[in-house]
Amino acid sequence: MRLDQKLIAQMIAPGSRVLDIGSGDGSLIDHLFRERGCDARGIEIDMQEVTRSVAHGLPVVHGDADHDLAHYPDESFDYVVLQRTLQAVERPREVLRQMLRIGRHAIVSFPNFGHWELRLKLLTTGRMPNTAVWSTPWFATPNIHPCTIRDFLALCSDESYRVIDWMAIDEEGERAPWRRSIRLANLFGEQALFLLGRNEPASRDERLK
Repeated sequence: MRLDQKLIAQMIAPGSRVLDIGSGDGSLIDHLFRERGCDARGIEIDMQEVTRSVAHGLPVVHGDADHDLAHYPDESFDYVVLQRTLQAVERPREVLRQMLRIGRHAIVSFPNFGHWELRLKLLTTGRMPNTAVWSTPWFATPNIHPCTIRDFLALCSDESYRVIDWMAIDEEGERAPWRRSIRLANLFGEQALFLLGRNEPASRDERLK
């Protein structure tokens, strides 16, 4: 699995109900089922990946985050995962709302457009940067909503989501995640990973205190 998938798996409690949006070849689903005893299933927009997953016995259906999450009942899952797909959906804000409607927790990973290498290339060349993470030319990329770590945190604040855990990691391997500074993470993290929860309304007794 990719590094972000390994870290996602560590955030998920054993035996949980999990929906993986943009499940790709099903690597994360397979790991969660075999190693953590989870009831894990996936949604994938690429029909070839769906076919490959189903051929390996994985419960993956064809669909996309922008339109199909609305069909799931409230709190159907313990965790809803969106791995490296946030920047490619049409309505990121609505997708996050749906994730935290149908799941108790949302786990989101995305490439960080605030990374220093992207900033430098844009500054020095005046053209859209091309890196190992952002490797598709601007005219062919599915990434229609690139964002930075600070952009994502601002959205979470606007929507009153609870950030339970977060980290920014290097694409190249098992290097220690940036943890102590949002500014440093936004500058040096090639991709970000967030575990979110809803801010539950206070009970009547708590409001009366």
